[in-house]
Amino acid sequence: MSRHTVRRLAAASVAACSLVALTACSSGSSGGSDGPTTIALWTHNGGNDAELAVNQQIVDDFNASQSDYRVELEAFPQASYNDAVVAAASARKLPCVLDIDAPNVPNWAWAGYIQPLGLPDDEFDGQLPSTIGEVDGDVYAFGHYDVALAFFTRTSALEAVGARVPTPEDPWTRDELETVLDDLQATGQYDYPLDLGTGGTGEWITYAYSPFLQSAGGDLVDRDGYTTADGVLNGDAALDWAGWMQGLVADGHIAARSGEDATADFVNGKSAILYSGSWAYDTVTDAFGEDAVVIPPVDLGEGPTIGGGSWQWAMSAQCEDVDGARAYLEFSHQAEYVQALAEATGTIPATDEAAAAMTDYAAGGAKEVFRTFSQDYAVVRPVTPAYPYITSVFQKATQDILSGGDPATILDKAVSDIDNDIAQNGDYAF
Repeated sequence: MSRHTVRRLAAASVAACSLVALTACSSGSSGGSDGPTTIALWTHNGGNDAELAVNQQIVDDFNASQSDYRVELEAFPQASYNDAVVAAASARKLPCVLDIDAPNVPNWAWAGYIQPLGLPDDEFDGQLPSTIGEVDGDVYAFGHYDVALAFFTRTSALEAVGARVPTPEDPWTRDELETVLDDLQATGQYDYPLDLGTGGTGEWITYAYSPFLQSAGGDLVDRDGYTTADGVLNGDAALDWAGWMQGLVADGHIAARSGEDATADFVNGKSAILYSGSWAYDTVTDAFGEDAVVIPPVDLGEGPTIGGGSWQWAMSAQCEDVDGARAYLEFSHQAEYVQALAEATGTIPATDEAAAAMTDYAAGGAKEVFRTFSQDYAVVRPVTPAYPYITSVFQKATQDILSGGDPATILDKAVSDIDNDIAQNGDYAF
């Protein structure tokens, strides 16, 4: 069975349940000689009124700005969005413009769902690298915003145990963090001194904990060719990371499975340090005011690392009016819309120009630290079509490690599973 056949069958197996719904959809582009060409646009934010309203405003502004094209927006609930796209790809009913979660960009490019944007290189001057979906040197997608992971704590809590407040230039080392956690634990004030959000599931696990693996010197897959995980996911650095994670649990520094809402537990005093995303900032500062402080994640040897990449915009490979799709994408990329989407979603603006116009993200702003973390620490998830499989394997391996399983056995099994998947798919070559 050829690789291309496998791709088609993979799409069709998911598509079957959704084809009925798609028969009513009008996708791609259409139009006649007497009117503007219609450009279909799909978005996942059907359940996010604030983000959807901004995207609708961008569409309305674009439609009013010219007479050649008319963009028609269709919103889907996030939970069913990917299935709808896969089904549409199989039925050749993809819209011209669609959004996509950043880690899926390589897979959708490999599957032939999306095509390079073909926009000028300078379109992305001043753009956070983590918000550009680049595969094999081609830009397939870009985002208006990103989020950043960080440690949140209280200055007073650190001062009480004589701990220094780390800075982006001088983060805590592994030994420093261990000392701080021992001292915080000794106060007897907290259920656990650190909450890593271990109650989270799904993509959170890879997004949150693979950066620690990378900070220790390991990775999810060997990025030199993306053909094996051997040596990076089960090498000495990865075993050191796994031992560190298990040690945090064994020492009582974190819970093997924390509460459903780690931010609420932190605000309620159950933990002294919270590991979460920039989305937690407002809740934390509302609770603690100027005592709240955002600090970089721990440096496990190779520098602090955080995940990067959120939802991005792409152009489908089935689009019949590429010029119209590009015109809309360029229009939507204006700083005023980057700013509007960041404000509506409480996220980090993707471009320098938009950040400079926002009080919180401009130089000296309260949230500038998150943009600094994104610029300095972000590592995008592996840029390979194999990523959806890799993340599912890593999620199980991490949960098994946190539950006390043997790290070497768990990680060797993970490497074997990942390498077999890559081999069975012809190295996911384009």
